[in-house]
Amino acid sequence: MIMVCYIGVGSNIGDRWAYINKAVVLFKKTPGIRLKKVSSVYETKPQGGPRGQGDYLNLVLKADCSLEPGRLLKVLQRIEKKVGRKPRKRRCAAREIDLDILLYGGERIEEKDLKVPHPLMQDRFFVLKPLSDLTPRLKHPLSGRNVLEMLLSLRERGRWRKCHEEIIP
Repeated sequence: MIMVCYIGVGSNIGDRWAYINKAVVLFKKTPGIRLKKVSSVYETKPQGGPRGQGDYLNLVLKADCSLEPGRLLKVLQRIEKKVGRKPRKRRCAAREIDLDILLYGGERIEEKDLKVPHPLMQDRFFVLKPLSDLTPRLKHPLSGRNVLEMLLSLRERGRWRKCHEEIIP
């Protein structure tokens, strides 16, 4: 069965563009995944985590996926490792690359290592802004609110800018 999935991508260490491009290329080459769209890239301040982190580059990928959610998660973790993500001791620490399953069809998944929809997506500008580029009217499977409504309801957006460089899909 093929499901539409949305993957959040972020990087805030080193050559952020290179890490993101490499991750997108590896994602696109994965059997069982067909990349459909890539959002614009946004530079945002980090949310949470230790102070002194660099700004993030964030985007969202839309893909048709025939992989089961748990398998997709393992594929994303393998891509992170291939791209150069190093283990971190602190949650929300700076990272070379971060790939998160935001949505997997209209599914709700509650497992130890996987929660879909992503539990914090409705509170994160750096997720909702690029997601709104792809599908502003898409409804959140739990709240029923669409992406644009969630984006406009955010109180904290922080400083951000749209980047004009393109990701190579």
